[in-house]
Formats: sequence, structure tokens, C-alpha cells
Amino acid sequence: MRVLIVEDFEVLARSLGTGLRREGMAVDVVLDGAAALDRLAATRYDVVILDRDLPGVSGDEICRGLAAGRSRTRVLMLTASGTVADRVAGLGLGADDYLPKPFAFAELVARVRALARRSGPPLPPVLTYGDVSLDPARQVAFRDGRRLDLSAKEFALLACLLAEPGIVISAEELLERVWDEAADPFTTAVKHTVHRLRAKLGEPPLIETVRDAGYRVGSS
Repeated sequence: MRVLIVEDFEVLARSLGTGLRREGMAVDVVLDGAAALDRLAATRYDVVILDRDLPGVSGDEICRGLAAGRSRTRVLMLTASGTVADRVAGLGLGADDYLPKPFAFAELVARVRALARRSGPPLPPVLTYGDVSLDPARQVAFRDGRRLDLSAKEFALLACLLAEPGIVISAEELLERVWDEAADPFTTAVKHTVHRLRAKLGEPPLIETVRDAGYRVGSS
């Protein structure tokens, strides 16, 4: 899951980024609206956490633009204005959800995950293939009843593959969806993470390497 945080209060923005990364999400952080537009033009995000009160380009303008462009990116608005009228106005701009400050971090995580499920084709709450199951909400995965001890990146990579069984996903796309802007596009992080994930999944092999194309779970 790829998330963009747009929040001009840097302490809050960095704190949210750290917390969401611990939840297994790939997170980019920007502090103003102009930077957000640059990121949105270059990267496909599942969810944007968007402060309404931004310097320069406002959160309202960004939200309105995403809605007008029929973007599949879901918008969670954050604002200190929590009245019913403010919430109605925010949703009327095209936001998918609205969370007034202050808020509980656990609630933010739950709302982001719920929105991410709506950014693509509908998915079941628990992803399964054969004897493997993965629960994104609970952040647990099992094989044949055995709980898998996965890192955040291993978990996110497995979730991507299980969400599209039989479909080959390139290393470049996995890098974009699981890692954040700090990732080197020439890194071998995907290859090494797949290697560790295969070792933890055990036999029989679950993840197939398709030469010069990428990786998949199951045949097409």
C-alpha cells in the first residue's frame, strides 16, 4: 500500500509517516500543496492523507483536482475544523473520508486501510491462496496453520502478490507499491525480499519468478 501524507505541521507529518511505516505501508511525506501535486503527478498512491489548511496550494484544491480527474487515489482529509458543516464541505469536495484533529492513531490506520481497499478492485478481508492466508487488518499471515514471522516489507510484498493471483507483477511495480520515495530504483531490495520471503514460506514453493517479467503467486 502506497500512502502520501500532505501535512504542513512537520512534527505531525513525520510522526504519522513513521507510524504508518511500522504498519507495513510505503509512505511519502510532503509539507505543502505544491509538493503534493508533484508527487501525485509522478506516483500512483492508494491513499492521500490530506490536511485542508496548507500553505500555497490548499488541500481543498488538491482534493477537487483528484475528484475532477477521476483518480482512483482515495482521500482522507485531516483538519482542525471538526464541525458537521466542515465535514460536509470536505466530503462535498470529493474526499472519501474526513478525520478531525486530534485523532487516535489506531483509528487513522483503520480508515487508511479501509480506503486502500476501495482504491482498486474489491478484495476479501483475508487474502488466501492454497494453504496461505494473510489478514491485512490484523497484520498476520499463516501457512498451513503456522504463523509466519514476516518483516513489514515481506508482509506487504506478499499481500501485493496474493491480491492478484496468477498475475505477473514486475519488480519495478513492487518497488513502487511496497517501498517509498527513498528507495533506489536500481536497488535489489525486491529480489532480496522475495528470497527471504520464500525461505519463510517454505515448501512447496509459492512465489514464481517469471523471467524478464517479475513475480507471481499461482499460474495464470
